[in-house]
Amino acid sequence: MSRRRQVVRWGLLLVVLAPVVYLAATFATVWNAAHHDGARPAEAIVVLGAAQYDGRPSPALRARLDHVVELWRKDESAHVVVTGGKQPSDRFTEATASATYLRAHGIPEGKILREVHGRSSFQSLADSAAFLKRRGLTRVVLVSDAYHAARIKGIAEEVGLDASVSPTPATREAAHAGRYVKETLAVAAARIVGFRRAAGLSNRVRDGGANG
Repeated sequence: MSRRRQVVRWGLLLVVLAPVVYLAATFATVWNAAHHDGARPAEAIVVLGAAQYDGRPSPALRARLDHVVELWRKDESAHVVVTGGKQPSDRFTEATASATYLRAHGIPEGKILREVHGRSSFQSLADSAAFLKRRGLTRVVLVSDAYHAARIKGIAEEVGLDASVSPTPATREAAHAGRYVKETLAVAAARIVGFRRAAGLSNRVRDGGANG
């Protein structure tokens, strides 16, 4: 076999293998982040929004909020940031439903900050980062489902927060193979183009080309 043909063959092999290796490494990052509890003293605990039903948190959101209550009781100096907007037909935002639930579980109103416009993780964290930094608060613990951990940590760092993630315990234990694959692809793309741009591309695909 000529040297030229060997070089071409090795080049083609690298072209095929490089994306596979990159995706495998990204999957490992997503998996490891999902199974690591980054709870620590923080200036704010930020909980990512999820569905609410006329002011009542869905089971997924309630699990996140219960975890926030546990974390806050260990560090009552921290503020709690609730996030998430609403659908056009909703009466309440995800943030409002979360705040009501947290107050009922002992977190004072004065410790709760609201981000009420977010329709994506990036928007919620970017908006939260803006008002947290105005208050001089940047050290945060993020709370969401385990398979989101790597992506939301990456977003938080891109928008200027010193972030760790404490995933909800139930989702750390559960198997969500499809979710991990989806998050791996999202994180892999975001590491190349940036989390802001990746979020915009995702919105355009979901909305059929409209601006996200």
